[in-house]
Amino acid sequence: MNESVRLGRIAGIPVGLNVSVLVIVVILVVGLAFGLFPESFAGYSTAAYLLAALLAALAFLASLLAHELAHAVVAKRHGVEVEGITLWLLGGVARLHGEPRTPRADFLVAVVGPLTSVALGAVFWLLALAVGWATGSPLAVGTLVYLALLNVVLAVFNLIPAAPLDGGRVLRAALWRWRGDRHAAAISAARAGRAFGFVLITLGLLQVVTGMGVNGLWLALIGWFLVNAAAAEEQQTRVQTVLGGVRVGDVMTPHPLTAHPDETVADFIHQVVLARRFSTYPLVDELGRLDGLVTLNRIRDVPAALRATTTLREIACPLEGIPLGRPEQPLTELLANMSGCTDGRAVVLSPDRRVIGLVTPSDISRAIQVGELTGPYAHRGADVVTLPPRRP
Repeated sequence: MNESVRLGRIAGIPVGLNVSVLVIVVILVVGLAFGLFPESFAGYSTAAYLLAALLAALAFLASLLAHELAHAVVAKRHGVEVEGITLWLLGGVARLHGEPRTPRADFLVAVVGPLTSVALGAVFWLLALAVGWATGSPLAVGTLVYLALLNVVLAVFNLIPAAPLDGGRVLRAALWRWRGDRHAAAISAARAGRAFGFVLITLGLLQVVTGMGVNGLWLALIGWFLVNAAAAEEQQTRVQTVLGGVRVGDVMTPHPLTAHPDETVADFIHQVVLARRFSTYPLVDELGRLDGLVTLNRIRDVPAALRATTTLREIACPLEGIPLGRPEQPLTELLANMSGCTDGRAVVLSPDRRVIGLVTPSDISRAIQVGELTGPYAHRGADVVTLPPRRP
């Protein structure tokens, strides 16, 4: 989930918001200010209800952030790289590169989020008691009790043993510890998540068609998200299983066609693109060092009238946005970084930082197809499959 607004860093971890989070804020504010609060705590002004609802919505977002931050901090302590945290329509996402290396670490990273939510629920409950003793305001106490219950519900829901929920991660860790096979455990947890998602979709649609309320649509939406996320997680696990033990050098396209950053788009199209059947071109300087990368999509986006005056440097993915690999690097490690402006491409560098190869989606697809020829998931662990050398 991409962020729309960067909020800064907490504990060294980038934190941002996706614009869709405004939907959940509006739903909470409207539902509380014009529904739950007036019905439960009569006698206050509309402004008071709106203020209490807005504070409750912001406190809930802060609770979601604390939940995801707990995951991220524990993950970092166990050697997992954390790209950032994004709050969005259906909660929060901590973007991790890599996975915990032991069942214990996997369990701790997963369980700390719900534990944080339970702790926050206890804090809000104690605050409600203190505010009730100090002010006696039913609205203030009710707002804090609502936040306490909301955090407990968040913890309980997340502990359901179905990936990608935290409970699914706990299930994965337990099965991993029991079977000694992380990939099989991950697939089982993902299948449980997909089944649970279908249950939520069914319950939500039943609520709608039986006239029990439109809240069923929200339940079905959550179920649809879980089904898709679980399916993607299962597919990712299968890919990692097939590609385990494969090195970047086994699958890369060697000796890619390069270009100079100062060449114009028009000249490059006429001299190279129309004559050669490639879709990715690393830009290198006079010393052969990588300086950027262009793809056919980026070239095509340049208006025809500007191609004669636009250089490749101006349209290229900058160096800091290009996934970089080494021939001896595990392919699954590089896959986690193959995103962004390069359209799923990565550049392979030699020890002296010269361009020696590319890894493209076609290379990955071929690696998977060849890996599956050894038998579906016949081997697991560090050496799943070794690809044959490329033929000239």
